[in-house]
Amino acid sequence: MKLKPQPRPQRRTARTSRSGAARMGARPRGRMARRPGAPLRQRFAGRLPSVRRFLAGTAAVAAIAGLVALLNGPVLRVTDVAWAGAAYTDAEALTAVLAPAEGRSVLAVDTRDLREQLEALPSVAEADVSASLTGTVTAELVERDVAFIWQARGTKFLVADDGVVFAALDRGAPVPQALVGTPRVFDERDVGGSIGVGTTIAPSLVGPTLDILAIDPAALGSSTGGVQVHLDDEFGFRLVSEDPAWEVALGVYGTNPRETAPDVAARLERQVTAVRTLFATRDEDGIGWVDVRNPGKVYFRAEG
Repeated sequence: MKLKPQPRPQRRTARTSRSGAARMGARPRGRMARRPGAPLRQRFAGRLPSVRRFLAGTAAVAAIAGLVALLNGPVLRVTDVAWAGAAYTDAEALTAVLAPAEGRSVLAVDTRDLREQLEALPSVAEADVSASLTGTVTAELVERDVAFIWQARGTKFLVADDGVVFAALDRGAPVPQALVGTPRVFDERDVGGSIGVGTTIAPSLVGPTLDILAIDPAALGSSTGGVQVHLDDEFGFRLVSEDPAWEVALGVYGTNPRETAPDVAARLERQVTAVRTLFATRDEDGIGWVDVRNPGKVYFRAEG
C-alpha cells in the first residue's frame, strides 16, 4: 500500500509581510533607517551656557571691573613716600625719584623702575622699593662705602674705591664721626676744581692713591703720629707730617699709561726704602723737605 507524503509544516519567521509592515508603519523597502536623534533639551543644552559657566563669567567681569575701580578710584592711592639708609644721598634727589608716585594707585606703582632710578644715583649701591596698601612707598637704601675723602677747593668729596665721587660734605662742616680717620687727599691742582659729585677719578690715579694712602709712617722710619697726602701740579703726591714737621715729594702717578700696577708698587717701595734709610741716618726732627721722585737720587734739606 503506497503512502502519500504528508505536506511539510511551514516555519514561522520574524519576517512580516508587506501588508503587515505597512500596517506597522515600517519603512518602505529601499530607504535607510535613521538613527533616533538626541532629545531637543539635550541638543539645546550643548549650545547654551550652563549656569556654572554663566556665574564664572559674571565673576570674572566683576573682578576686572573691581580691579579697574581700584586702579582709577580714590582708594589705594599713594599718599606718602619715605626712605631709610640715606646718610650721604641728597634728599632732593630722592624726592625727585619718589615724589611722582604720590597720587597714583598703589597697584600701579612700578617699584622696579623706582629701584633702578635710585640705584642710578651716585651714592646708592643697592635699593629696595615697596608699596604698601596703606598708601606709602618706602625705599631702603644701601650706600657706597667711603674709600677716601678727596678735598678740593675747600669741599670734601666722598669717593668709592672705583673712583666714583658720590657725595659732598657741607663746606666748612666737620667730618662726621663715622668718617673720622678716613684717609684724605688734599687736591691742590688746577684741575681739582673740576671734581664734583657724579664725576669719576681716573682708575689709573685711584690705584696709586690708595697705595700711597696706605703707607704706614713706621715703614718710613718716622715717629710721626700720621701723615697727610697732598697732590699738586709741581711735585705730584706729597706726604706731609705736622709733628715732626716735614714733607716728602713722591712725584706724579697715574699719568703714564705704560706704567702698570706692579711698576707703581715697585717704585713706591723704593721711595719708602729711601726715606727710611734717610731717617735712619739723620734725625727727622731736623729735616724739612725730602725729594724722592727719583729714588736713586734723594735730595733733602734741613728744617727751616
